[in-house]
Amino acid sequence: MPAKSKAQQKAAGAALAAKRGEEPKSALKGASKGMYESMSEKQLDELASTKRKGKPEHVAKGH
Repeated sequence: MPAKSKAQQKAAGAALAAKRGEEPKSALKGASKGMYESMSEKQLDELASTKRKGKPEHVAKGH
């Protein structure tokens, strides 16, 4: 599933780095912390690898 916004893609990248042991889990905040706990490495990789070009910075909640 591709990321819907730049913010979602960045949060997935941070969670993926922690999942792989490249960053400490304690450095995660907000959405990235939730993603780390609820998503697999494969799911995070799919979100994090989404191209950012043409994506909005944020998407309104509920969409």
